Amino acid sequence: MKTLRAFLALCLFVFTFLNANSQSSLIPKYEIGVHLGTFIYQGDLTPNDLGAFNTMKPGFGVSATRNINSHYAIRLQLLRGSLKGDDGTYDDPAWRKQRNLNFTTPVTELSLQVVRNIIGLIPNEAGIINFSPYVFGGLSYSFLNIKRDWSQFDYSHFAGEPAVINGLNEDIDHSVPKGIFSIPIGLGVRYGITEKLSFSLEGTYRILNTDYLDGFSQSANPDKNDHYHTIMAGLIYSFGKRNKFDCPIIKN
Repeated sequence: MKTLRAFLALCLFVFTFLNANSQSSLIPKYEIGVHLGTFIYQGDLTPNDLGAFNTMKPGFGVSATRNINSHYAIRLQLLRGSLKGDDGTYDDPAWRKQRNLNFTTPVTELSLQVVRNIIGLIPNEAGIINFSPYVFGGLSYSFLNIKRDWSQFDYSHFAGEPAVINGLNEDIDHSVPKGIFSIPIGLGVRYGITEKLSFSLEGTYRILNTDYLDGFSQSANPDKNDHYHTIMAGLIYSFGKRNKFDCPIIKN
């Protein structure tokens, strides 16, 4: 709870500071967004380095952004979704169906991010930001409720591999995290629909410092941490002062 309070205090401090010290520009001061997409698990219970696309789960979220200038913004984002990994869904390698470990967890993620608009938010004569790619990174905390299952593990198949069985016993005795900090990094693109409404598409990868996101480590690959990523599409609504004189943009 101490780390969570510190994280929320950081969010409040950053937004208070920006409100007092940010520069005015020809871009909207504030933006809110709604997002829909998918959560994809990456870890020991999938042979695919890019993640378990066969068990990806839907997710949604909301965001609030404070534009500092045309190139930089601070974004607070809340996402809700779930993760799943299942050895039994893979035929190759064949031993995965004998190991047959699986897990699920809901994920509620709160993140604070710095957004860098690569070419800047540049409105056209109609005030519409037609196209803008961006990158971002920050700090996030995810609330978890990990449910792991080893009930279908075939002990006879691994009788000649005591390291796997001993590792599973260690994993069973090891507690799973109720929440984790991560470093989200990602890239996206937005396209203006109207002066106030834009479409966005982005992907986010999380760097985690745990190998127990899926509840297993020693019985699988203890030398590599687990991760997850998301792919989200959204709508962004822009509002607030558009220049330092509070005047509308003059259109030709």
